[in-house]
Amino acid sequence: MHTLEQLRSGALAGTRRLDLACGLTELPHEVFDLADTLEVLNLSGNRLINLPHQLTRLHQLKVLFASDNDFELLPEVLGDCPHLQVVGFKANRIAQVPPDALPPALRWLILTDNALQTLPNTLGQRPALQKLMLAGNQLTVLPDSLQAAQKLELLRASANRLERVSGWLTDLPRLAWLALAGNALGWSFAEDAPLAEVPWTSLTLGPLLGEGASGHIHRVQVAGWPQPLALKLFKGAVTSDGQPQDELAACLAAGQHPTLTTPVARLMGHPRQAQGLLMPLIPAGHVNLAGPPSLHTCTRDVYPPGFQLSPDLALGIAADVASALAHLHQRGVMHGDLYAHNILIDPVHGQAQLGDFGAATRLPGHQPELSQNLKALEVRALGCLLEELAAAADAHTEHPAAQALQTWAQACLSAVPHQRPAVPEVAQALQVARRC
Repeated sequence: MHTLEQLRSGALAGTRRLDLACGLTELPHEVFDLADTLEVLNLSGNRLINLPHQLTRLHQLKVLFASDNDFELLPEVLGDCPHLQVVGFKANRIAQVPPDALPPALRWLILTDNALQTLPNTLGQRPALQKLMLAGNQLTVLPDSLQAAQKLELLRASANRLERVSGWLTDLPRLAWLALAGNALGWSFAEDAPLAEVPWTSLTLGPLLGEGASGHIHRVQVAGWPQPLALKLFKGAVTSDGQPQDELAACLAAGQHPTLTTPVARLMGHPRQAQGLLMPLIPAGHVNLAGPPSLHTCTRDVYPPGFQLSPDLALGIAADVASALAHLHQRGVMHGDLYAHNILIDPVHGQAQLGDFGAATRLPGHQPELSQNLKALEVRALGCLLEELAAAADAHTEHPAAQALQTWAQACLSAVPHQRPAVPEVAQALQVARRC
């Protein structure tokens, strides 16, 4: 985090990224001294209500974050910033997006946890749009113009007031990561069996194991429990994916599967009323398959430089994940966040476990055609994963395992959703290839 003193002294001359969180009520004019180099401006955690028209002087600006401020209107000046690609205004009080407030090069828009009831049709007129995060608003419908957003890959519309899913949504050729829970769609999760309840006072909190969009994960010891567990503490009422209660319901609906990370108990009596889930501790040696998307990759995970897997290891991971996804679809659950960064693997034996149900959605069992169409979107997410695993095994492209990954990746990535194979078909084929 930078300081006003650094900015005003000229110590930040030539910087490409500026982070200011110091109770600002207006943009310091010294920011414009960075116009020739500044690409990322992070103003989150201030008290801003507007941005000046001079913002266009930042002619290199590509990314603007202004979360946790006091905006009630998305500033129209954003639409005049020709190179601005990422716009983040999470947790403000935004009730209106003027039609001209969306920059022409927009790739990634974050309006999570605001007060939006409508969105302008110009949203579908941004041809580069890939990622749209709208959870925690008051939307009753998505603008039909979004059917023109042919590059849209991730959509978070959980915790709104949507009453139906428009037919065009499941025809989008690249949409792969979709979250719709917490709406008035009538697709509620049904609990098969209640989880055990564990009081906060019985926990001994251990080290932080990780952090995601919806919460922090700690190692804990539970009094009377034979082995340590992992505790997921949710950050708040609304996350970028949706609401904690919807994630809990999805976990219960998902049931148990060898390659799924699902909870064994729920937390009760937290001193700050935080919600939490207790899950089995992942065995030592397991690692995340990848890191989450970056500002540059937008919708695709980030792998370490030179990342490689043996073809057999890559195929084993793919088969485990496809099996987990087939189980979820059979149980009427769309995962919504099928990404390598939500997959833990044993790098020696290739065993994989899929976790994080924060974006999961109950499928409409009473509408079989819509349910099938929604599953087809998630097949594309599986295709992206298979493509990445095939790339990691690229040094052995003649290997049958690598060829199987490439073949099924191509099928799952079909631009026509209804032409994609069903997940059980992919899972079975990968298991057969694994045994060969």
